[in-house]
Amino acid sequence: QVQLVESGGGSVQAGGSLRLSCAASVYTASLYCMAWFRQAPGKEREGVAYITNGGTTRYADSVKGRFTISKDSAKNTLYLQMNTLKPEDTAMYYCATDRRLSVCSLDKGLFNYWGQGTQVTVSS
Repeated sequence: QVQLVESGGGSVQAGGSLRLSCAASVYTASLYCMAWFRQAPGKEREGVAYITNGGTTRYADSVKGRFTISKDSAKNTLYLQMNTLKPEDTAMYYCATDRRLSVCSLDKGLFNYWGQGTQVTVSS
């Protein structure tokens, strides 16, 4: 069992920044893939970014160049630095992982462990 707890969400104006954190209950270096997803009201959950335990990252086109995913294995914590935020970034943000993964993607169907989410609201 893996428990994930997100924090760092809030309300900001367009152009602002936030850093999300996701604390894991296990040694994150043992997890091949960790990812951030988001879900806006009335929309499907979509992948935002992932990072492998080798440091490979991938981003959704909509956030490329603005968001940065990273992790601190010493703290068992995943981060998402979000800069130049836009109103369309407004959503509940979730971190996700799975012990069994040996591949990584932004397909939400791959992940069995999810946090409770943290709300990000960007006003224009």
